[in-house]
Amino acid sequence: MPPVPQRPPVNALTLGALALAVTAVSSSAPLVAFAAAPALAVACWRNLLSTAVLGPFALARRRAEFRALTVGAGRREGLYCVLSGVALAAHFATWMPSAKLTTVAAATALGATQPVWQGLIARWQGRRLPLAAWAGIGVAVLGAVLATGADFTVSGRAFAGDLLAVTGGLFAAVYTAFGERARATISTTTYTTICYGVCAAILLVVCLLGGVPLHGWAPGTWLAILGLVAGAQLLGHSMFNYALHRVSATTISVLILLEAPGAALLAWVWLGQLPRPLALPGLALLLVGVAVVVLGGSRAGRRTEPVPIPADATLAG
Repeated sequence: MPPVPQRPPVNALTLGALALAVTAVSSSAPLVAFAAAPALAVACWRNLLSTAVLGPFALARRRAEFRALTVGAGRREGLYCVLSGVALAAHFATWMPSAKLTTVAAATALGATQPVWQGLIARWQGRRLPLAAWAGIGVAVLGAVLATGADFTVSGRAFAGDLLAVTGGLFAAVYTAFGERARATISTTTYTTICYGVCAAILLVVCLLGGVPLHGWAPGTWLAILGLVAGAQLLGHSMFNYALHRVSATTISVLILLEAPGAALLAWVWLGQLPRPLALPGLALLLVGVAVVVLGGSRAGRRTEPVPIPADATLAG
Protein backbone atom coordinates (compact mmCIF):
# COMPACT_ATOMS: atom_id res chain seq x y z
CA MET A 1 0.00 0.00 0.00
CA PRO A 2 1.55 3.35 -1.04
CA PRO A 3 1.94 6.15 1.53
CA VAL A 4 -1.05 8.35 2.27
CA PRO A 5 -0.82 11.88 0.77
CA GLN A 6 -0.44 14.78 3.19
CA ARG A 7 -3.79 15.64 4.73
CA PRO A 8 -5.54 18.95 5.51
CA PRO A 9 -5.35 20.28 9.09
CA VAL A 10 -7.84 19.14 11.71
CA ASN A 11 -10.87 21.43 12.11
CA ALA A 12 -13.68 21.76 14.67
CA LEU A 13 -16.03 19.56 12.63
CA THR A 14 -13.50 16.72 12.68
CA LEU A 15 -13.05 17.04 16.46
CA GLY A 16 -16.82 16.87 16.91
CA ALA A 17 -17.03 13.81 14.68
CA LEU A 18 -14.33 12.08 16.73
CA ALA A 19 -16.09 12.83 20.02
CA LEU A 20 -19.35 11.49 18.63
CA ALA A 21 -17.62 8.39 17.26
CA VAL A 22 -15.95 7.51 20.57
CA THR A 23 -19.26 7.86 22.41
CA ALA A 24 -21.14 5.75 19.87
CA VAL A 25 -18.69 2.84 19.63
CA SER A 26 -18.65 2.46 23.42
CA SER A 27 -22.06 0.79 23.13
CA SER A 28 -20.81 -1.89 20.74
CA ALA A 29 -19.49 -4.62 23.07
CA PRO A 30 -22.36 -4.43 25.60
CA LEU A 31 -24.98 -4.57 22.83
CA VAL A 32 -23.22 -7.54 21.18
CA ALA A 33 -23.12 -9.36 24.52
CA PHE A 34 -26.78 -8.48 25.22
CA ALA A 35 -28.15 -9.61 21.84
CA ALA A 36 -29.49 -13.17 22.05
CA ALA A 37 -28.30 -14.02 18.55
CA PRO A 38 -25.13 -15.46 16.96
CA ALA A 39 -22.39 -12.82 16.78
CA LEU A 40 -21.83 -13.36 13.04
CA ALA A 41 -25.53 -12.83 12.35
CA VAL A 42 -25.50 -9.63 14.38
CA ALA A 43 -22.43 -8.42 12.45
CA CYS A 44 -24.10 -9.29 9.14
CA TRP A 45 -27.31 -7.39 9.94
CA ARG A 46 -25.32 -4.50 11.36
CA ASN A 47 -23.53 -3.94 8.04
CA LEU A 48 -26.42 -4.94 5.80
CA LEU A 49 -28.79 -2.42 7.38
CA SER A 50 -26.12 0.27 7.39
CA THR A 51 -25.58 -0.27 3.66
CA ALA A 52 -29.34 -0.09 3.08
CA VAL A 53 -29.43 3.28 4.87
CA LEU A 54 -26.38 4.76 3.12
CA GLY A 55 -26.77 3.16 -0.33
CA PRO A 56 -29.70 5.17 -1.80
CA PHE A 57 -28.25 8.46 -0.59
CA ALA A 58 -24.78 7.58 -1.92
CA LEU A 59 -26.06 6.52 -5.33
CA ALA A 60 -28.16 9.66 -5.63
CA ARG A 61 -25.37 12.05 -4.60
CA ARG A 62 -22.18 10.28 -5.71
CA ARG A 63 -23.06 8.40 -8.88
CA ALA A 64 -20.19 9.96 -10.85
CA GLU A 65 -17.74 9.06 -8.11
CA PHE A 66 -18.87 5.43 -8.15
CA ARG A 67 -18.35 5.31 -11.92
CA ALA A 68 -14.88 6.85 -11.57
CA LEU A 69 -13.84 4.01 -9.28
CA THR A 70 -14.40 1.46 -12.05
CA VAL A 71 -12.14 2.96 -14.72
CA GLY A 72 -8.48 3.94 -15.07
CA ALA A 73 -6.57 4.99 -11.98
CA GLY A 74 -9.80 5.07 -9.99
CA ARG A 75 -9.80 1.27 -9.89
CA ARG A 76 -6.95 1.32 -7.39
CA GLU A 77 -8.91 3.60 -5.07
CA GLY A 78 -11.95 1.36 -5.48
CA LEU A 79 -9.79 -1.64 -4.60
CA TYR A 80 -8.83 0.05 -1.30
CA CYS A 81 -12.54 0.37 -0.46
CA VAL A 82 -13.12 -3.31 -1.22
CA LEU A 83 -10.07 -4.49 0.73
CA SER A 84 -11.17 -2.34 3.65
CA GLY A 85 -14.55 -4.10 3.57
CA VAL A 86 -12.83 -7.51 3.55
CA ALA A 87 -10.73 -6.52 6.56
CA LEU A 88 -13.81 -5.16 8.36
CA ALA A 89 -15.60 -8.47 7.78
CA ALA A 90 -12.60 -10.32 9.24
CA HIS A 91 -12.62 -7.93 12.21
CA PHE A 92 -16.30 -8.52 12.94
CA ALA A 93 -15.98 -12.29 12.37
CA THR A 94 -13.28 -12.47 15.03
CA TRP A 95 -13.95 -9.70 17.54
CA MET A 96 -17.73 -9.95 17.85
CA PRO A 97 -17.71 -13.67 18.78
CA SER A 98 -14.97 -12.88 21.30
CA ALA A 99 -17.40 -10.68 23.28
CA LYS A 100 -19.57 -13.78 23.81
CA LEU A 101 -16.74 -16.22 24.62
CA THR A 102 -14.93 -14.01 27.13
CA THR A 103 -16.01 -10.99 29.18
CA VAL A 104 -16.87 -7.70 27.48
CA ALA A 105 -13.99 -6.10 29.39
CA ALA A 106 -11.44 -8.66 28.19
CA ALA A 107 -12.67 -8.53 24.59
CA THR A 108 -12.50 -4.73 24.57
CA ALA A 109 -9.08 -4.62 26.23
CA LEU A 110 -7.49 -7.16 23.87
CA GLY A 111 -9.11 -5.50 20.88
CA ALA A 112 -7.34 -2.39 22.15
CA THR A 113 -4.09 -3.78 20.76
CA GLN A 114 -5.19 -2.17 17.46
CA PRO A 115 -2.87 0.88 17.85
CA VAL A 116 0.14 -1.42 18.18
CA TRP A 117 -0.72 -3.15 14.91
CA GLN A 118 -1.51 0.26 13.38
CA GLY A 119 1.95 1.54 14.30
CA LEU A 120 3.58 -1.52 12.75
CA ILE A 121 1.55 -1.06 9.56
CA ALA A 122 2.61 2.60 9.41
CA ARG A 123 6.23 1.50 9.80
CA TRP A 124 5.77 -1.01 6.98
CA GLN A 125 4.37 1.82 4.83
CA GLY A 126 7.63 3.70 5.39
CA ARG A 127 6.34 6.15 8.00
CA ARG A 128 8.54 6.33 11.07
CA LEU A 129 6.58 7.03 14.26
CA PRO A 130 8.41 9.15 16.86
CA LEU A 131 9.42 7.49 20.11
CA ALA A 132 6.87 9.60 21.99
CA ALA A 133 4.07 8.12 19.85
CA TRP A 134 5.13 4.56 20.68
CA ALA A 135 5.35 5.50 24.35
CA GLY A 136 1.86 7.00 24.21
CA ILE A 137 0.50 3.89 22.48
CA GLY A 138 2.03 1.65 25.16
CA VAL A 139 0.64 3.75 28.01
CA ALA A 140 -2.80 3.96 26.38
CA VAL A 141 -3.01 0.19 25.77
CA LEU A 142 -1.95 -0.53 29.36
CA GLY A 143 -4.51 1.98 30.60
CA ALA A 144 -7.23 0.35 28.48
CA VAL A 145 -6.49 -3.05 29.98
CA LEU A 146 -6.64 -1.66 33.53
CA ALA A 147 -9.65 0.57 32.90
CA THR A 148 -11.80 -2.27 31.57
CA GLY A 149 -11.03 -4.48 34.54
CA ALA A 150 -10.15 -7.23 32.08
CA ASP A 151 -10.03 -10.67 33.68
CA PHE A 152 -7.95 -13.02 31.54
CA THR A 153 -9.03 -16.46 32.75
CA VAL A 154 -7.44 -19.79 31.80
CA SER A 155 -10.58 -21.60 30.64
CA GLY A 156 -10.57 -22.89 27.10
CA ARG A 157 -13.64 -20.85 26.16
CA ALA A 158 -12.19 -17.61 27.54
CA PHE A 159 -8.80 -18.26 25.94
CA ALA A 160 -10.46 -18.74 22.53
CA GLY A 161 -12.33 -15.48 23.07
CA ASP A 162 -9.13 -13.67 24.07
CA LEU A 163 -7.32 -14.94 20.97
CA LEU A 164 -10.18 -13.88 18.72
CA ALA A 165 -10.17 -10.42 20.33
CA VAL A 166 -6.45 -9.92 19.58
CA THR A 167 -7.00 -11.08 16.00
CA GLY A 168 -9.93 -8.69 15.75
CA GLY A 169 -7.64 -5.85 16.82
CA LEU A 170 -5.20 -6.76 14.03
CA PHE A 171 -7.91 -6.78 11.36
CA ALA A 172 -9.30 -3.50 12.71
CA ALA A 173 -5.88 -1.95 12.09
CA VAL A 174 -5.82 -3.29 8.52
CA TYR A 175 -9.34 -1.95 7.94
CA THR A 176 -8.35 1.49 9.23
CA ALA A 177 -5.15 1.55 7.16
CA PHE A 178 -7.00 0.83 3.92
CA GLY A 179 -9.65 3.35 4.93
CA GLU A 180 -7.01 6.01 5.51
CA ARG A 181 -5.68 5.49 1.99
CA ALA A 182 -9.13 5.44 0.39
CA ARG A 183 -10.35 8.54 2.24
CA ALA A 184 -7.47 10.59 0.85
CA THR A 185 -9.47 10.96 -2.37
CA ILE A 186 -12.90 9.35 -1.85
CA SER A 187 -15.90 10.88 -0.06
CA THR A 188 -17.11 9.42 3.23
CA THR A 189 -20.45 8.22 1.87
CA THR A 190 -18.98 6.46 -1.16
CA TYR A 191 -16.25 4.81 0.87
CA THR A 192 -18.50 3.62 3.70
CA THR A 193 -21.19 2.35 1.31
CA ILE A 194 -18.69 0.18 -0.57
CA CYS A 195 -16.88 -0.92 2.58
CA TYR A 196 -20.00 -1.84 4.56
CA GLY A 197 -21.57 -3.46 1.49
CA VAL A 198 -18.57 -5.72 0.86
CA CYS A 199 -18.42 -6.57 4.57
CA ALA A 200 -22.14 -7.42 4.66
CA ALA A 201 -21.89 -9.62 1.54
CA ILE A 202 -18.96 -11.61 2.98
CA LEU A 203 -20.64 -12.10 6.35
CA LEU A 204 -23.91 -13.10 4.67
CA VAL A 205 -22.13 -15.82 2.68
CA VAL A 206 -20.34 -17.03 5.81
CA CYS A 207 -23.62 -17.20 7.74
CA LEU A 208 -25.41 -19.06 4.95
CA LEU A 209 -22.58 -21.56 4.44
CA GLY A 210 -22.15 -22.05 8.17
CA GLY A 211 -25.85 -22.49 8.85
CA VAL A 212 -25.94 -19.43 11.15
CA PRO A 213 -29.59 -18.38 11.70
CA LEU A 214 -30.41 -14.85 10.55
CA HIS A 215 -33.86 -14.47 12.09
CA GLY A 216 -36.28 -15.82 14.68
CA TRP A 217 -35.12 -13.74 17.66
CA ALA A 218 -36.92 -11.82 20.36
CA PRO A 219 -37.75 -8.12 19.86
CA GLY A 220 -35.04 -7.12 22.36
CA THR A 221 -32.36 -8.66 20.14
CA TRP A 222 -33.61 -6.78 17.09
CA LEU A 223 -33.56 -3.56 19.13
CA ALA A 224 -29.95 -4.29 20.08
CA ILE A 225 -29.08 -4.79 16.39
CA LEU A 226 -30.79 -1.52 15.46
CA GLY A 227 -28.85 0.15 18.28
CA LEU A 228 -25.61 -1.17 16.79
CA VAL A 229 -26.58 0.13 13.36
CA ALA A 230 -27.53 3.61 14.55
CA GLY A 231 -24.80 3.95 17.17
CA ALA A 232 -21.62 1.94 16.73
CA GLN A 233 -21.86 1.70 12.94
CA LEU A 234 -23.37 4.89 11.49
CA LEU A 235 -22.33 7.29 14.27
CA GLY A 236 -19.20 5.39 15.29
CA HIS A 237 -17.38 3.77 12.38
CA SER A 238 -18.67 6.27 9.86
CA MET A 239 -17.51 9.27 11.88
CA PHE A 240 -14.08 7.71 12.35
CA ASN A 241 -13.97 7.13 8.59
CA TYR A 242 -14.92 10.75 8.03
CA ALA A 243 -12.06 11.89 10.31
CA LEU A 244 -9.52 9.73 8.42
CA HIS A 245 -9.43 12.50 5.81
CA ARG A 246 -7.65 14.76 8.31
CA VAL A 247 -6.40 12.45 11.10
CA SER A 248 -3.90 9.59 10.74
CA ALA A 249 -4.94 5.96 11.12
CA THR A 250 -2.59 5.60 14.10
CA THR A 251 -4.21 8.50 15.96
CA ILE A 252 -7.69 7.17 15.15
CA SER A 253 -6.71 3.76 16.56
CA VAL A 254 -5.51 5.34 19.80
CA LEU A 255 -8.69 7.41 20.12
CA ILE A 256 -10.75 4.23 19.69
CA LEU A 257 -9.20 3.06 22.96
CA LEU A 258 -11.47 5.53 24.72
CA GLU A 259 -14.19 3.00 23.89
CA ALA A 260 -12.76 0.70 26.57
CA PRO A 261 -13.87 2.55 29.73
CA GLY A 262 -17.18 3.47 28.13
CA ALA A 263 -17.87 -0.16 27.21
CA ALA A 264 -16.88 -1.35 30.68
CA LEU A 265 -19.21 1.20 32.30
CA LEU A 266 -22.14 0.16 30.11
CA ALA A 267 -21.38 -3.52 30.74
CA TRP A 268 -21.50 -2.78 34.47
CA VAL A 269 -24.86 -0.99 34.22
CA TRP A 270 -26.54 -3.31 31.69
CA LEU A 271 -24.93 -6.70 32.32
CA GLY A 272 -23.72 -6.49 35.91
CA GLN A 273 -20.06 -7.03 34.95
CA LEU A 274 -18.34 -5.06 37.72
CA PRO A 275 -15.06 -3.23 36.91
CA ARG A 276 -12.04 -3.81 39.12
CA PRO A 277 -10.63 -1.20 41.55
CA LEU A 278 -7.85 -0.47 39.04
CA ALA A 279 -10.39 1.05 36.62
CA LEU A 280 -9.76 4.66 37.67
CA PRO A 281 -5.92 4.48 37.51
CA GLY A 282 -6.30 2.70 34.17
CA LEU A 283 -8.54 5.45 32.84
CA ALA A 284 -5.96 8.04 33.91
CA LEU A 285 -3.19 6.16 32.07
CA LEU A 286 -5.42 5.78 29.03
CA LEU A 287 -6.11 9.51 28.87
CA VAL A 288 -2.40 10.32 29.29
CA GLY A 289 -1.46 7.94 26.48
CA VAL A 290 -4.13 9.31 24.17
CA ALA A 291 -3.01 12.87 24.90
CA VAL A 292 0.63 12.03 24.12
CA VAL A 293 -0.22 10.50 20.75
CA VAL A 294 -2.76 13.17 19.75
CA LEU A 295 -0.56 16.11 20.75
CA GLY A 296 2.45 14.52 19.07
CA GLY A 297 0.47 14.06 15.87
CA SER A 298 -0.76 17.65 16.04
CA ARG A 299 2.79 18.99 16.29
CA ALA A 300 3.91 16.77 13.42
CA GLY A 301 1.01 18.03 11.31
CA ARG A 302 2.03 21.66 11.85
CA ARG A 303 5.50 20.90 10.50
CA THR A 304 4.12 19.96 7.07
CA GLU A 305 2.25 22.04 4.52
CA PRO A 306 -1.03 20.39 3.57
CA VAL A 307 -1.80 19.79 -0.07
CA PRO A 308 -5.27 20.39 -1.52
CA ILE A 309 -7.26 17.15 -1.35
CA PRO A 310 -10.94 17.01 -2.33
CA ALA A 311 -12.99 17.11 0.87
CA ASP A 312 -16.60 16.20 1.48
CA ALA A 313 -19.09 18.98 0.90
CA THR A 314 -20.90 17.93 4.06
CA LEU A 315 -20.26 15.58 6.95
CA ALA A 316 -22.41 12.90 5.41
CA GLY A 317 -20.98 13.45 1.93
